[in-house]
Amino acid sequence: MIDFELRPEIQTTETQRMVFEAARDFAAQFIKPNVMDWDEAQYFPAEIFEQAGSLGFMGMLIPETYGGSGMGYHEYVTLIETISMVDPSIGLSIAAHNSLCVNHIYSFGTEQQRKKWLPKLCEGSALGAWGLTEHNTGSDAKGMSTTARKEGDQWILNGTKNFITHGISGDIAVVIARNGEKGDNRGMTAFVVERGTPGFFAGKKENKLGMRASETAEMVFDECVIPDANRLGPVGDGFIQSMKILDGGRISIAALSLGVAKGAYNAALAYSEERKQFGKSISNFQGISFKLVDMATEIEASTLLTQKAAEMKNQNLNVTKAGAMAKLFASETCVRVANEAVQIHGGYGFTKDYPVEKFLRDSKLCTIGEGTSEIQKVVIARKILNGER
Repeated sequence: MIDFELRPEIQTTETQRMVFEAARDFAAQFIKPNVMDWDEAQYFPAEIFEQAGSLGFMGMLIPETYGGSGMGYHEYVTLIETISMVDPSIGLSIAAHNSLCVNHIYSFGTEQQRKKWLPKLCEGSALGAWGLTEHNTGSDAKGMSTTARKEGDQWILNGTKNFITHGISGDIAVVIARNGEKGDNRGMTAFVVERGTPGFFAGKKENKLGMRASETAEMVFDECVIPDANRLGPVGDGFIQSMKILDGGRISIAALSLGVAKGAYNAALAYSEERKQFGKSISNFQGISFKLVDMATEIEASTLLTQKAAEMKNQNLNVTKAGAMAKLFASETCVRVANEAVQIHGGYGFTKDYPVEKFLRDSKLCTIGEGTSEIQKVVIARKILNGER
């Protein structure tokens, strides 16, 4: 089995171990009994996130001054991995809340803005959303259509964001809108919009292949008026801020991918040892054992890439390339591992009686969310061709 306890070769701290144990117990008590019911019903269990907040999971990277846990990226990666080994949908929601909405407000908000919004988000009484993507501007964020026009001390937002985690249930949303010309990376600004603000409402909820217990929906703005006090950072700085947030967010997706891969691998390993054919466990057949070898090796490589990116982030180093590499390799690995886990289960892997079919469905999002694998390659190529080692 692959888990936190059996990895002495990677230096870990007592705090990481405590996070692992708390996340493992939380997942066992509140998530595992409900995984398939939530998936089948596409039910978003908003009620569990306040419980997650009471354990410090909803403000992992935020200083205690603002109600957070004051931890680093190694602890954060441990949390997302551990939850995602049980249900990647919940891992995704916790990751999006922490690394996108909460981290954006902490990274670029004023002291007054931090004190206003972060305590509620960190305790889990408010759920965060983050709006960059639009229908026609997935990878081409600079071409966004959502606009923000300034009138006196107010801004008026118009447009629609889609594929937004917590687009319906999110209480506090960070939204990037265009105040300049399309394509101008200095023509977008970031704002905080609270649920209940007139002109801000939820749109279509997506009917998804996987990650079905993590809510994904549109956020719609129709003459939505917000005060200038809700602006995050300088006017025109929104796109630049977003790219910095995504650098850290890609470490989140790498951690999520590791959780998916480890969950699928553990299920496949256990099944291969239990399943008997021709008088012995199928794990004894080279065709199966070699699959397990490849799966374990790629998980190990993904772990090291993710840990490297986490360490660099803790040291406040530029993680654009390291985060993209970790996200690219770990996400592609989790798809391969989940696919092989289904294969090892044979016909049973194609049924909902075993967890691997869900891991396979959930895995694909990891190669798409927060920048597709193709975009990660563009990011990495740009760095290495500019001479970055």
